[in-house]
Amino acid sequence: MLDFKTPVNLVSGVGQYYQKKMERLGIKTIRDLFFHFPSRYEDFSNFKNIEDLEPEETATISGQIMDIKTRRSWQRKLFITEAIVQDQTDSIRAIWFNQPFLSQNLKPGDLVSLAGKVTENEKGLFLSAPAYEKISDFDEDRRETGRLIPVYPETRGLGSRALRFFIKKLLAQARFPVDPLPASLRKRFGFPELKIALEQMHFPTEPEEAELAKKRFAFEDLWLLELLILQERQKLTLKKSFAIRPNLEILKNFVEALNFQLTDSQRQVIFEILKDLQKSQPMNRLLEGDVGSGKTVVAALAALAVIKNNCQTALMTPTEILSQQHFQTLGRIFKDWGVNVGLLTSSGAKINWSGLESTTTKKEFLKKCATGELNLIIGTHSLIQKNVQFKKLGLVVIDEQHRFGVGQRAQLLENAKNGITPHLLSMTATPIPRTLALTIWGDLDISFIKEMPKNRKPIITKLVAPLNRPKAYAFIRQQIKSGRQAFVICPLIEASTANPSTDLMERKSVLQEYEKLHKQIFPDLKIAMLHGKMKPKEKEEIMKSFNDRMIDVLVSTSVIEVGIDVPNATIMMIEGADRFGLAQIYQFRGRVGRGEHQSYCLLFNESASSHAQQRLKAIVEAKNSFELAEQDLQIRGPGEFLGTRQSGIPDYLMLALKNLEMVKCSRNEAEKILAEDPKLEKHLTIKNRLAEFNQTIKILN
Repeated sequence: MLDFKTPVNLVSGVGQYYQKKMERLGIKTIRDLFFHFPSRYEDFSNFKNIEDLEPEETATISGQIMDIKTRRSWQRKLFITEAIVQDQTDSIRAIWFNQPFLSQNLKPGDLVSLAGKVTENEKGLFLSAPAYEKISDFDEDRRETGRLIPVYPETRGLGSRALRFFIKKLLAQARFPVDPLPASLRKRFGFPELKIALEQMHFPTEPEEAELAKKRFAFEDLWLLELLILQERQKLTLKKSFAIRPNLEILKNFVEALNFQLTDSQRQVIFEILKDLQKSQPMNRLLEGDVGSGKTVVAALAALAVIKNNCQTALMTPTEILSQQHFQTLGRIFKDWGVNVGLLTSSGAKINWSGLESTTTKKEFLKKCATGELNLIIGTHSLIQKNVQFKKLGLVVIDEQHRFGVGQRAQLLENAKNGITPHLLSMTATPIPRTLALTIWGDLDISFIKEMPKNRKPIITKLVAPLNRPKAYAFIRQQIKSGRQAFVICPLIEASTANPSTDLMERKSVLQEYEKLHKQIFPDLKIAMLHGKMKPKEKEEIMKSFNDRMIDVLVSTSVIEVGIDVPNATIMMIEGADRFGLAQIYQFRGRVGRGEHQSYCLLFNESASSHAQQRLKAIVEAKNSFELAEQDLQIRGPGEFLGTRQSGIPDYLMLALKNLEMVKCSRNEAEKILAEDPKLEKHLTIKNRLAEFNQTIKILN
């Protein structure tokens, strides 16, 4: 008996040919096939007699094939199949291109149903490339015409017609499991049960059926996601961590020694973190704050509290450039506080011994890390290698947390010894709506820094029309002549020659822009470029030169998006701004405005699309990053913030996360069921489905 777990190659008619093509679409089992949902529906429900057809309408007719022939076009590059179909009222031509097999499949005398667009030329009306099926094949049960027809994501050799054939057949033949969505939940929200929902998803009789089925599956997946996250939170309460007793005198002196004042928002967040650190359960906190709001100094205070309790702190960043920057900044901040800071990346190791910096071998570095001589260890993914051991890891800080998968974060926390789990502080400057943050990182407590330092000037952001480009260049030159510096961001490293599509050719590349600025626009200025294909050492040297004001204009890809701090840079010029998400542009903009001088962000948009204009206007007008985040969530979706690959969450679930009301509702329902049955021992169907779901999205693996 066929069931959801049956491999598709065991389904009659699939064979090796279709199996390989299905695998390209991620379809390995019958369940995968059922959950390969339509991307849209063609409405072929408009039945008409041939005599009533009108040009440009989409309609379905039934009739008999009177004649059908295939010929080559005069260029001999195109097969044209033409049929004459007649009903009781009139006849009409049907024309298909490059489908010569149709004259073998369809014969004169066959009764057929055809659905498609009615077109007109000098010979009269005809159906252009209509969908077809023989009436004897389906009787009243239509799959290709006369109804809403599902159109699926396809691959070469496997189109929607074949997918419809297999799905229709299996919906009738396969045995369905117990519905994981409890009957009480289905009743409360008016959702159909599993089999009916799948039938309505694939072959709805009206659009409302498909919408309800979509809503049911979106709710189910959000609900399962919430169950996973809440269970993870439950597990955390059972773990043990070092109870840190902050030395308030040392922390007070540290704050007073800073050359700036903490904002009230920073003080509130520090209070929340220190309160968490005192507990014997591990802290699990996400710190959200605007670019330049002072998250690093908050992390430094938390690290100092932990280090003065004879524990170590690890700080993990997504890029070597950011690791280098944190090493320099924290080495400087801690030089008078007896803190030894280490840096470990793929390109080498360094140690700052209370203000004295030196390079070392990785072997020696790892030894000092394991013996506890290093108090604060900074690095990229290098920190989660198996050979990196800590003596007493009390705190893990993760910068730009959304760039790491849950599994990567967990690997660092696994450095626990004697059953002790380090405290975790995650930080992000990407503005994420609170509801979305609670959903994806619901196992974390969340703190917000909502104030900017008092001396920080707002960045003036302008959308620059193509005609005003010369004025923008003149303004940049003026800023540089007054001693400032500029970033220029491009979407690509180099122009595509492998795929010279119009879309790609229109995009600005770093190499092209560097050549243009260097030779034509600013030949008298010092121009450099930076991109991800460069070696770490080369990137480090360029950033150091830019920091040391030896470079006037730095042309770069999004490699500078995170954490670069150059106080003297006052211009952020973004080419092809419509190619970036709002949250990403926000990150770029945060690379300037970090010093005493007024800073500017110039957005260049080559697209005439009103949608692109609307998006970019949002970043010009948004009062703060959180308002911007709400707009970006609706315009671009959650993948813009989280990245499908990093979060492990597939596209269909990302789309569901846009519906914040459904997110809240699914979380409430998940909380209810876990309150009465924390281990789901009375709900084995849900427990088993949850295990499958976890494997599918790999969010907690």
